[in-house]
Amino acid sequence: MTHVLLIGNGAREHAIAEAVARSSRNPRLSAFMKTNNPGIASLASEVRIGRYDAPEAIIAFAKETGAEFAVIGPEDPLSYGIVDDLAAVGIPAVGPTRALARLETSKSFTRNLLETYGIRGNPRFRNFSSIEGIETFCDELAGIVLKPDGLTGGKGVLVQGDHFQTRAEALGHCRDILKTHPGVTIEEKLEGEEFSLQCLCDGRTVVATPPVQDHKRRFIDDRGPNTGGMGSYSCPDHLLPFLDSAAVTEGLEITRKVAEAIRLETGISYKGIMYGGFMITASGVKLIEYNARFGDPEAMNILPILRTDFIDVCRAIIDGALDRLEIVFEKKATVCKYVVPVGYGLPQDHRDAASTSSRIEIDAVPGARLYYSSIDQRPDGLYMTSSRAIGVVGIADSLEEAERTAESAVSAIRGPVDHRPDIGTEPLIRKRIQHMKMIRKEHIG
Repeated sequence: MTHVLLIGNGAREHAIAEAVARSSRNPRLSAFMKTNNPGIASLASEVRIGRYDAPEAIIAFAKETGAEFAVIGPEDPLSYGIVDDLAAVGIPAVGPTRALARLETSKSFTRNLLETYGIRGNPRFRNFSSIEGIETFCDELAGIVLKPDGLTGGKGVLVQGDHFQTRAEALGHCRDILKTHPGVTIEEKLEGEEFSLQCLCDGRTVVATPPVQDHKRRFIDDRGPNTGGMGSYSCPDHLLPFLDSAAVTEGLEITRKVAEAIRLETGISYKGIMYGGFMITASGVKLIEYNARFGDPEAMNILPILRTDFIDVCRAIIDGALDRLEIVFEKKATVCKYVVPVGYGLPQDHRDAASTSSRIEIDAVPGARLYYSSIDQRPDGLYMTSSRAIGVVGIADSLEEAERTAESAVSAIRGPVDHRPDIGTEPLIRKRIQHMKMIRKEHIG
């Protein structure tokens, strides 16, 4: 029996827990969670509720349960150095050390890494630790993107045209960022379509999983504020409608070079997930950012169709043996739609407070998978919090069928909830294809 410790409590971790439970290696799962996720709890033999910045409690639980290795789900425990703490007591982990997690936690570290080692994919950028020089650099850019240095929960990036309009506003945002962060990275605004390429890395070998497109905008037709992600889709050919195999290869090659660069820079092998957020532009694939863990919702697209035993994948990452394991994904389409409180993503004064603490009911959802996120299980049922509630995933031979399965399942969840019905639909995907055609045409012209 393999004893696995899972750290994390969201829908991403629910998908990881399901992948562990599906293993033929007779695993026993223990879960350390910040809040009690009923989906994870139903799959785990032991559960402990605690804080991610309290390593003593996590280590004690790992020893108590006899964990052979750990899988780290969210970014917070990585940033606190839990992988280092586990390693100190002889427990390896699928996840990078604190120094290597800077790939996600420090935008400046990652941009500088690519620049130092001559890795393509960087937009034009500069890192600033003070306001000096920012105005001059902004004047050189046609469009501006501001990225605080440090964790922001996926919601800290500010884009001209979306979050602010003028350079004066950009300067004001920079002053605010520098009050709470050690630095700010300023980049040129890119034009194109985004895709997520989650890669498995054992320190030397990097293996790509199927690309996914996330939808961060709160409302239909990509309107409203950015969120943690309202849903995502992947295609049965393991490409995307606007994305060919050459672009996927380019994203994978960038990640392989980054894995080697970070090993040369730190002397430590990166063992875990290197999730690149990329944009395909008229001039090729550009790196938006790296995350040091699976994406949420993107993990829910790729883990259910993983046919290779997940325990074997974890062991290969830890042992540096990914080159000796065949990683296989089903040729299936997936569509994930997040069910959220109706007030999710809105300013506090526009939010329906009642919806964020309301009870929901779930009818039968044949053919779909449900992954619990911010859900509170009480004696009288399931209650939402203020964040995303349930990831609903349809899996099928075609994108159209997967979308219908997901949409049908969403309608079985009753309460003051909302979702984006357009994710995975033909009109929205056609819009993305036309967007790329227009960009390429303008580039050629």
